[in-house]
Amino acid sequence: MWRIGDIAVDGRVALGPMSGFTFPSYRDFMKPFGVAVSFTEMTSCMGVIHDSERTASMYLDFKGNRPIGLQLFGGDPESLAEASAKALKTNPGIDFIDVNMGCPVPKVLRSRSGSALMEDPARCGEIVKAVKRRTGIPVTVKTRLGKSMESINFRDVLDNVISAGADAVTLHARTVKEGYSGTPHFDLAESLQSEIPVPLIISGNIFSLDDAVSAVRTTGAKGVMVARGGIGNPYLVTQIDTWFREGRRLPDPTVSDQIRWCRELSDAVIEEKGEEIGVRKLRSIAPKFVSGCRMCNAYRRILATEPETREDLFRILDVIEERMGSQKARVACEHRED
Repeated sequence: MWRIGDIAVDGRVALGPMSGFTFPSYRDFMKPFGVAVSFTEMTSCMGVIHDSERTASMYLDFKGNRPIGLQLFGGDPESLAEASAKALKTNPGIDFIDVNMGCPVPKVLRSRSGSALMEDPARCGEIVKAVKRRTGIPVTVKTRLGKSMESINFRDVLDNVISAGADAVTLHARTVKEGYSGTPHFDLAESLQSEIPVPLIISGNIFSLDDAVSAVRTTGAKGVMVARGGIGNPYLVTQIDTWFREGRRLPDPTVSDQIRWCRELSDAVIEEKGEEIGVRKLRSIAPKFVSGCRMCNAYRRILATEPETREDLFRILDVIEERMGSQKARVACEHRED
């Protein structure tokens, strides 16, 4: 058990914020697998301020999936503070605010948001102070190692945000320049948890139980963030959660297990978004459930291109399960190639 401010977190796995994925039905689907704390999709503070319907859909409808943090991006302390207060008033189910200081996407950088904030560590601290002052709830920060390997400055950023009152920090162990490619440099954050007074969540390339164990052992982190590695592989969360609770290594699921979970998620997404939009979204998710089995690449292409309706999608899933349901699904290995 650890805490984000006064919020108890029971478990090691944090569900990372992913644009286009961590919408309400996906978060609710992942929770029973062992997610201890969740984050919304990265949400524009200006979208919140100006009542964007699309922005509101990213953070509304929290149901019982808690604790959960609203992740906001923006470059101005007062705008982030105003958006945080407005969002909290609209939905008091938000448990904490997470400020994105690590997104490497050029569009976000051009707005002086995301990882562009790392260029001014003092401003990072000002943002945390402003958000805490306006909301009165815990505030967390997600950041990276630095702009490049020649300009590592995450410790300066952490010093400033923690001094300003940040209640937890997430470190993605890559630089801005590296984006989401290459191997994370967990060694640069060796024993970091013992050096800071707030919980550390470690992030970057968590695609298997071994990845999670190695990242936590190196850094001492209280939490480990599962993001892309959990898309189509929800049982990874269960494997990580079970290991840290009981020291047991659970076997990989079967293709039949994967198909069952894909059906469950599909129904939830379609219920949230409607059949047309839901099935279109599932074309990018369902293929990731089918990995590590004979003819899996062919079926992944079919799932990514052919379904127009729920019936189409479930018919394809039925065929896959009938032909290879008893096989083991080596999901983690397959996803590294995506």
